[in-house]
Amino acid sequence: LVRDLFVFAAFTGLAYSDIKNLTKNNLQTFLDGHLWIITRRQKTNVDSNIRLLDVPKRIIAKYEGKTGDDRLFAVPSNWSCNNILKNIGKQCGFKIKLTFHGDVTLFNFAYMAKGMPIETVSRILGHTNIKTTQIYAKITNEKESRDMELLSQKLAGLEKQLTATI
Repeated sequence: LVRDLFVFAAFTGLAYSDIKNLTKNNLQTFLDGHLWIITRRQKTNVDSNIRLLDVPKRIIAKYEGKTGDDRLFAVPSNWSCNNILKNIGKQCGFKIKLTFHGDVTLFNFAYMAKGMPIETVSRILGHTNIKTTQIYAKITNEKESRDMELLSQKLAGLEKQLTATI
């Protein structure tokens, strides 16, 4: 579960607290026909719309109905998650300490989104100021949808590989 939550965070740019708060009501199909997470970031109180790519959709499906309530995931405590991630990182031989803290997952999302306009990344990550993202601009949902489609195509091979193991 913790591994899947970490991968989910990396593919959505959501922080631990935002994932913990996700409910079925946060999932909506837009006019573009794709499933999106519609939420408000806990840390910044900023609206965030994130199109779900195949990997996060499979993770949601894997845990559907296992929480006993409307939440998408039965998220363990932050301490437990970070302890498990630390052990996973060690087992994999990573030099960097895996955690939900310190924006490790947000960095991963931003890295995977390389080439996507900074305005789109800023909006997806829920940033509130220019210092955080260097450039902040209003963008339309249609532009965000097009940019996420490009990212989906870019990550198609990686997604197929990961979805086979989820």
